[in-house]
Amino acid sequence: MKKFILKTVLYIVLILLIVEVIVRLFHLYTEDPPRFIDEYGVEKRVPGHKGYAVTGNRNQNYSRFSINEAGYNSHREFLPTADKFEVAIIGDSFIQGFHQDFDDSIGKKTEALLPNTEVYEYGYDGSDFASHLYLIQAYKEDFDLIDEIIIYFNYDVHLERGEYEPNYDRIKMLKSTPFKIRDNIKILAYGSKIGVLEPLKRMITGKAFEETKPKGYQTNEIEKEDDEAQKQIDLQRLANFKRAINLYGFDKNKTALMLDSRKTSKMLLNYLGESGITYIDYANDFKQSKKSTTLIYDWHWNNHGRSVIAKTIADYIEKKDKNN
Repeated sequence: MKKFILKTVLYIVLILLIVEVIVRLFHLYTEDPPRFIDEYGVEKRVPGHKGYAVTGNRNQNYSRFSINEAGYNSHREFLPTADKFEVAIIGDSFIQGFHQDFDDSIGKKTEALLPNTEVYEYGYDGSDFASHLYLIQAYKEDFDLIDEIIIYFNYDVHLERGEYEPNYDRIKMLKSTPFKIRDNIKILAYGSKIGVLEPLKRMITGKAFEETKPKGYQTNEIEKEDDEAQKQIDLQRLANFKRAINLYGFDKNKTALMLDSRKTSKMLLNYLGESGITYIDYANDFKQSKKSTTLIYDWHWNNHGRSVIAKTIADYIEKKDKNN
């Protein structure tokens, strides 16, 4: 019996080692550049990191990232001056662009459509409207030099708060021993990526017996809920929107929101119109597209979707330039 147990343990160890080698050899694991909070309280990535972001259990998406000196995934450094024409695109993971090679990003595609223009992509996954406005305020000297600012705006997730607070707890957690072990043992990183470790994580966090909502395919429209309940949600989100603007400011002359009107409440759209806040609506461009604009396994834009977004931004800049 003792010999059987020893052999079983040995075989398990050998199998795990073989799987570890396979995961490393075929780069099935994703790399996540480390995060930090800078002296201005802005959460971003540690500069200088390069690697590969991998999504799906069969490398469904395999793309290169490169974190510049400003702490963002980009093909260029951010060096705004009064002599050049620069466009800043601010947003969450959709702008961060880990689902696309960094040198084929929305910014690079936009630059190809707008000669003599530099596009700076300030993308950070998990960021929201309050953090976007805070970023502009924190780096006021840089953004004063930038000619156009476009903020990617997702109504469903970007208005949960009206004031930005750095998430020091998350940074501390990501630097903890369990996460370091996960990042260095690639089979754990791979297992976490494809959801194999989800039951264990839920057990550790005490969520093992909580019900989870299915994450099946949904339409691109706002979910239909009870009218009164939805009205209260819309009112709170509008209040958070106003609070963020009152706290951090909003330069209406050169700042525009980029949104999908199908996913944005009429209450907020009406307020934008009444307040003179410009928004770029890409809903119709996506509707008219004959090809899919999102990845097959989540809502992030695929290469075609990013090309459509780049064209939408370029058209907006060109139209505004002509009108001026």
